[in-house]
Amino acid sequence: MTSTIEYTHLEGAGEPVVLIHGIGHRRQAWGRVPELLNERGHDVYTVDLPGHGESPRPTKPDGWSMESTAAQHERLFADLGLDHPHVLGNSLGGLVALELAHRGSVRSATAYSPAGFYPPYHLVNVGANLLFMKGGSYLPEAAHRRLNTYPWFRRVAFRSLYTHPENVTAETAVADTLNLRRAKGFWPHFVRATFARFTKDVQVPTTIAWGEHDRLLLPSEAQVARRRLSGATHVSLPDCGHCPQVDHPELVADVAEATFVRAAEQVPTDSP
Repeated sequence: MTSTIEYTHLEGAGEPVVLIHGIGHRRQAWGRVPELLNERGHDVYTVDLPGHGESPRPTKPDGWSMESTAAQHERLFADLGLDHPHVLGNSLGGLVALELAHRGSVRSATAYSPAGFYPPYHLVNVGANLLFMKGGSYLPEAAHRRLNTYPWFRRVAFRSLYTHPENVTAETAVADTLNLRRAKGFWPHFVRATFARFTKDVQVPTTIAWGEHDRLLLPSEAQVARRRLSGATHVSLPDCGHCPQVDHPELVADVAEATFVRAAEQVPTDSP
C-alpha cells in the first residue's frame, strides 16, 4: 500500500528532512524554511497532512488517529526511499513528529509548539481560536481578497498564529484561508487532536521549541512538555508566535540544525 500524501521536494545532497504543518494549514505554511534548509545542503520534503492541501482524506484501513497519521508518513518515507529522515513539525504536525520519534522511524524530531501538552482548562482557548479562524474562512472569497489587502485585518485575523503577520502577503493570507475552508481533515483532527495528550517516550534526539508569544498553544504548556519529556532539548523562541517559521524562519532553521547535529553525535546503542 503506497502513501497518498502530497509533497514538494527540494533536492539536496545532504540528509533528508521532512516538514509537517499544523491543523487546517498546508505545506506552504513553512514559508522560507524549506529553502533555508535546502541552501544548507539538505534534501527537503514538505508535505500536506492527509485531508489538507492537496492530500486526499485517508481511506480505510487508514484513519485520522496519530498512530495512523504517523504510519501514513512512514509509508511515504518508504515510497521515497528515505531511511529515517529528520522531521520537523508545527502544532498538529509537531504532535505527529513526536509520534514518529516515539516509533523510532525518524533520525531526529524538532517540534515547534506541538499539540498534546495543554491542560483541560486551555481547551477553551484552543477551541475558540480554531473555530474563530475556521468560521471566518467561510466569508465570501471576494471579501477575503479585499480585507486581506489591509495590514490591520491580517493582524486581527492571524493574531493567534503570528507575532509578525506583516510577513504574510495578502495573496498568501487568502490562499491559507481558502485552504482552511476546504480542508477535509480539519474537523476529524479538531475532535481528536484537541483532546490528544502526548505521554509517550521518544527514541531519537528530540527538540521542543515554543514561541514565547504563542496565543494558540500557550507558552505555559512548554513547562508541561519539559516535565513529560525531560530527556528532550527544550528551547524558547523569542518574538515568535504559534508559527515561528513565519515570524523568524532563520531561527527555526537554526534550531532544527542544532537537533541534526545532536543526532549526528549520538553513539548507536549497539556500538562497543
